[in-house]
Amino acid sequence: MNIILLGPPGAGKGTQAQRLVEERGMVQLSTGDMLRAARTSGTEMGKKVAAVMDAGELVTDEIVIGLIEEKLKDGNDAGFIFDGFPRTLAQADALNELLSRNGVQLDAVVQLEVDDDTLVKRIVNRAAEAVAAGKEARADDNEESVKIRLMEYYKKTSPLIGYYYAKGDLKTVDGLQSMDEVAADIANALS
Repeated sequence: MNIILLGPPGAGKGTQAQRLVEERGMVQLSTGDMLRAARTSGTEMGKKVAAVMDAGELVTDEIVIGLIEEKLKDGNDAGFIFDGFPRTLAQADALNELLSRNGVQLDAVVQLEVDDDTLVKRIVNRAAEAVAAGKEARADDNEESVKIRLMEYYKKTSPLIGYYYAKGDLKTVDGLQSMDEVAADIANALS
């Protein structure tokens, strides 16, 4: 099964992706993790990624699609979780072309729906809990940064909700429930 997890920053996509990895053996394709791994890999693609990142530029969609294609060619019978990609309609179209070209089917798009005010509080509390536990909080886990990240999400990524709804792939889950309840609802949406 191949799925996309959609939702704003802090909605719990990474947490739920990890659960799917552990419970179903799926492979999480997190673009951030893939870029960091590619950068240090020494491959031709890795050299491209390193050059772009070292110059302080954004990695192109073409490079990200190339990294995803490499992972798809490795194969996985349990399927893939696209986490953090696609973020735009152009990326969604590129992903569709890539999947089609590789004979891979997208089975579902799961949207983690959350209330903005609650989400901001969740992320700010997460930062406070990290500090209280002696860990380093993300630099952008503060109210102002979260609101900026949400605005970027609504501008660029939220159009994907309508896009996948129109294709009949969208499943919506209440992302404000407990982690276990969200996981159960995702499992039901995927069955």
